[in-house]
Amino acid sequence: MKLLSSTASPYTRKVRIVLAEKKIECEIQPVDVQPVENPVNAHNPLGKIPTLILDDGSALYDSRVIVEFLDGKSPIGRLIPEDLRERVAVRRWEALADGVLDAGLLVRYESLRDATERSRAWTDKQLARIRRGMAEMAGGLGERAWCHGERYSLADIAVGCCLGWLGFRKPGDVDWHAEYPSLAKHYEKLMARPAFAETVPQVPK
Repeated sequence: MKLLSSTASPYTRKVRIVLAEKKIECEIQPVDVQPVENPVNAHNPLGKIPTLILDDGSALYDSRVIVEFLDGKSPIGRLIPEDLRERVAVRRWEALADGVLDAGLLVRYESLRDATERSRAWTDKQLARIRRGMAEMAGGLGERAWCHGERYSLADIAVGCCLGWLGFRKPGDVDWHAEYPSLAKHYEKLMARPAFAETVPQVPK
């Protein structure tokens, strides 16, 4: 298999962490999706990363679809519970973390526009979404060891990737380390895992 990716993408990081935790071998191919015509288009009509090319040449996208496939592909360390209620609870954490990331990316993209074209109201709306989402995650985690249940799961991976990207790009200067100490403590614990430490977001070379 081959993963079309970017070292700065939090969604790519999520997939890479799942690959590492599940001990699945996969070629990682960095790609630039900024040009209208880019290498991803041939496999994903949306031209977005991550895109996973399977052994038969077919492709999977987006990250939520890819990680579900990978979790079912290997029996090692299941990250998504089989029980329906438990499964939905973990996927809800993932949706929340990804939603915060979506808002953060919109803030970043807006900041890259010409100053005369930026909308303060638009940015403030996205920042409010980030803060509500972060407060929800912090409240849900509390003093518990893991985001859901009694063990490490995709919920923790999704939240960790969200926190890592917010610390990397700092959209709107949201200081989650200071504002949400329970999340900061959780991220520090996650970073002790090799899969997290080896996938820290980086500016593409």
